[in-house]
Amino acid sequence: MDPAHSEVTFKVRHMMITNVSGTFENSTGTMHSSSADFSDAELHFEAEVASVNTRNSQRDEHLRTNDFFDATTHPKLSFDSTKMEKVGDKEYQLIGQILIRGVQKPITLQVSYKGLVVDPWGLTRAGFELTGSILRADFGLHWNANSEDGTIVLADEVKLLINVQMIKQV
Repeated sequence: MDPAHSEVTFKVRHMMITNVSGTFENSTGTMHSSSADFSDAELHFEAEVASVNTRNSQRDEHLRTNDFFDATTHPKLSFDSTKMEKVGDKEYQLIGQILIRGVQKPITLQVSYKGLVVDPWGLTRAGFELTGSILRADFGLHWNANSEDGTIVLADEVKLLINVQMIKQV
C-alpha cells in the first residue's frame, strides 16, 4: 500500500445533526493476488491507533484513552480478508475479520476497483475504494454522553471509507 496516496477515514454522527470525520495517519497494507481481475485477492491492513486524527487534538487524545481505542493496551487495529467475491465488472465484496481494541468481528466491505496504471517511474499501481460500517459497541467502544435535550452525542454506527493505491511488487 502506498501510504502517500492512500487514506483510511471514518465518520460518525455527532449530536445526531452532523458527521465528524477522522483518519488514521499511519497505516500499512498488503495485497496478494495472482488473478488479473483481483478475484483471488488476499488483503492485510493495520493502522496505528495513536495516529488517529480528527483535526481536534483534544478529541484525538480522548480517542486514544480507555474510553475509546485504549491505544496503550491496543496500539493497532487490523483487518484480514478471508474471501474476495466479484459482484460486478469492477465491484467486489471483501469478507474478513476486523480487530479493534482486542475484539475481532466479521465484516464485509464493498470494494470498487478504480483502475490500473503504470506511473512515470515504471511502477504498476492499482486503485481501490472500500466502504463499510461497524458498530462501536461491538468493539467495547461504549463511551457516550447526552446533550441538554437528551440527544446522544455519538451514534453507534461508524462508516468506513478507505481509498488505497497498491503498488505491484516484483
